[in-house]
Amino acid sequence: MAIFNSPQPSTPKRDNGPAAPNAPSESALPKEPARDEFSFGAPKPAAAPSPTPSPTSTPRPAEREGKESVIAADLSIEGKINGAGHIRIAGRFKGDVHVEGDLTVEVGAKVNGGVRARKVVIAGELEGNVESAQRVELLEGGVVVGDIKAGVVSIAPGSRMRGQVDFGFDDRDAKSAGKQDNKADKGSDKSDKAEAKSEASATS
Repeated sequence: MAIFNSPQPSTPKRDNGPAAPNAPSESALPKEPARDEFSFGAPKPAAAPSPTPSPTSTPRPAEREGKESVIAADLSIEGKINGAGHIRIAGRFKGDVHVEGDLTVEVGAKVNGGVRARKVVIAGELEGNVESAQRVELLEGGVVVGDIKAGVVSIAPGSRMRGQVDFGFDDRDAKSAGKQDNKADKGSDKSDKAEAKSEASATS
């Protein structure tokens, strides 16, 4: 005898409403506030460090030597020059030149007057005295009519000069030499007077 089990009626599933959306997973990072929200006491996100510009080394200006003033070849000036720079004369100048720098008289130039400079280079013509110079260079073809007083004097072949030259002595040596010359002159005067007296007594 066969027994067949009758199928049980399936129970309808209950509708519990719409399925709840999946809950977002919580993150360990702090939540950034929206644009329309304000947070007080919440830690602000760390800003990216701005790149610092590398310091650029500014080049220092090179030390310039004393400026040089030039009197051109087509100029003729009369007056007096005082200054601390260098002077280059290519034309004609009449007057005294007193500078703390160097004086250069080029070929074809002419200077009439006294000169005081640290260094004097003469390739042209100078009519006047050179006083208290550290160095004087008389180049080939240069002409000097006057006295020169300097620490060092260099005279090239082919140059011409008319006057006295005093070099290698400082002021103290020059003063002592002058005193010795004066003493010698006074001694010679005294001896001459003594000789004259002896001749007068002999004739009497």
